[in-house]
Amino acid sequence: MSDYFQAPSPTQSSTVTQNLVSAPLADISSTSGLLAVTIAEAASDRKAGDMVLLKVADVSYLADYFVMMTGFSRVQVRAIADAALDKVEKSLNRRPLRMEGKAEGSWVLLDYGDVIVHVMMPKEREFYNLEAFWGHAERLELTNEMGGGRPT
Repeated sequence: MSDYFQAPSPTQSSTVTQNLVSAPLADISSTSGLLAVTIAEAASDRKAGDMVLLKVADVSYLADYFVMMTGFSRVQVRAIADAALDKVEKSLNRRPLRMEGKAEGSWVLLDYGDVIVHVMMPKEREFYNLEAFWGHAERLELTNEMGGGRPT
C-alpha cells in the first residue's frame, strides 16, 4: 500500500464537498467555536484539503463542532494532527481527551470533548462520508486560505 495519494485535479468532482447549509465563520464566538477555528487555522498551515466545519451542537450531544479535513499522504495526515495539537496547546492550553489513529496515519481522530477533529486520507473520507452522515448539521464557511478549497 502506498503512503501517498494522488490529489484529484480541480476539474474532478468529489462527494466530500457537498454544499450544505452555510453560516459565516464570524458567527463563532463560543469557547468551542474558538477551538474549532484554531484547529482549522493550524490545519490550513499544513495545507489540509477540503476542510469542513460542522456545528453539530443542535443535532448531537457528542460535541459542539466537528472539524474534518483531508491529508494526501500518511505523513501529511500526521503533520496536520501534530500542528493542531501544538497550536491548541500553545494558544488555548488544551490537550485532547483522546487521540486515535496517529500510528496508522490514514485517519487521525482528536477528541477535545466539545470539538472532534477528523484528519483523513481521501479514500477513508469518501468511504465513511461523515459529511453526509451529519448532513443536517450547520456547515460553516471556510475561506480558501483556511483550506476550504483543494490543495494546489
